[in-house]
Amino acid sequence: MPLLKVNNIETYYDDIIEAIRGISIEVSEGQIVTVLGSNGAGKTTLLHTISRTLDDEGQPEKGTIEFMGKRIEREAPEKIVALGLSHVPEGRQLFPKLSVQENLRMGTYIRRRDRDLDRDYAKVFEHFPILKKKKGQRAETLSGGEQQMVAIGRALMSRPKLLLLDEPSLGLSPLIVDQIFQIMKRINEEGTAILLVEQNALRAFSVAEFGYILENGRIVLSDTTQWLMEQEDVKEFYLGITKDMSVKGYKRYKRKKRWR
Repeated sequence: MPLLKVNNIETYYDDIIEAIRGISIEVSEGQIVTVLGSNGAGKTTLLHTISRTLDDEGQPEKGTIEFMGKRIEREAPEKIVALGLSHVPEGRQLFPKLSVQENLRMGTYIRRRDRDLDRDYAKVFEHFPILKKKKGQRAETLSGGEQQMVAIGRALMSRPKLLLLDEPSLGLSPLIVDQIFQIMKRINEEGTAILLVEQNALRAFSVAEFGYILENGRIVLSDTTQWLMEQEDVKEFYLGITKDMSVKGYKRYKRKKRWR
């Protein structure tokens, strides 16, 4: 049985605009699955629909969402977090006036006891050592990369079984993106499944084993990332690889361009 099973969901805004149309996806335990698509394709709406963090008018009108065998499409967001599903939204959405440690503490609000809280802080600081040095610093004073680390760390404080990540590389330098994706792989190797929305398709394919491609609110392709990377349309539109350029050649091209 999949950890997450989204079946034929449709989400509307203002009861008129159909944002996602009959989408079905699955994520298994221990898996990293990516969702790709251009701006406005419905990727962010999909994650918000799963985590129930849209306004009331943006909730699914049709279809079902199951997490660990339980229907959650009508559950309150805090109950979904308590089940083990955490969402790191695009834009991080931290509490800017609170310290790093206070922001991390917000990820534990669904827990009834503070037992093992120090262990959870230690785990986050193990993944993100810079946050330990800046744990007393206000979030608004951090760099974009450090804020992204806090956002991921806050989600980890709820001990998720599934992590929804929305554009974790957005606006970050290549070096920080490298670090974020390395940590993402480590988190996954420790047992947390990940559903990843990412504009950088090559990065997403480097960590995910299965992918879905959205266009205009619909899934138009889905398969292993290895298969997707071999498709000419995917190469051209999502990877920027021309027919006479291999994936390996494209990576060399990007490395050279990065340091110009």
